[in-house]
Amino acid sequence: MTIFFYLLALCIWRCTTISDLFINEQIRDKEVRVISEDGEQLGIMSSKDAMKLAKEAGLDLIKIAPTAKPPVCKITDYGKYRYEQARKEKDAKKKQKVTEVKEIRISPNIDDNDLNTKANQARKFIAKGDKVKVTLRFRGREMAHMSTSKGILDDFYAKLEDVAVVDKPAKVEGRSMVMFLSEKR
Repeated sequence: MTIFFYLLALCIWRCTTISDLFINEQIRDKEVRVISEDGEQLGIMSSKDAMKLAKEAGLDLIKIAPTAKPPVCKITDYGKYRYEQARKEKDAKKKQKVTEVKEIRISPNIDDNDLNTKANQARKFIAKGDKVKVTLRFRGREMAHMSTSKGILDDFYAKLEDVAVVDKPAKVEGRSMVMFLSEKR
């Protein structure tokens, strides 16, 4: 009786997937396209024949493309395959570039030299590959002159025209006017 439970547990353990890949006995398809260890196509054959080839080579049969018609299986070492997949994912993560949005706040009564300083800071951010959010903040009575203050954002963009392009034009949001700039391509 205990042997029966042992065999049942072994069967259940072998039939559950370790990861999202199906390996060896988990492959239930009638026909599969088989690729050898060196990347050579062996053709379409039954999954039993493919399993025989894998066992003779002392390797695993791994279903690498389950949605293909017929599914694609590769004869290779499962541990080595998982290691290579993990390395590929890690390399892809390294090559990703995360763009940040840097904010520069200015007021309607900003002086030319202060505007130049802010524009130089924005130029540095854009050179690094970041986007720049330029916020023109209004307080108190400055709200009455919002329409005339749009020229400040236009002047700011004119100073950065050689390196930047307007992503989103100036738009009023509550007590501020916002414009987004990004790197010119």
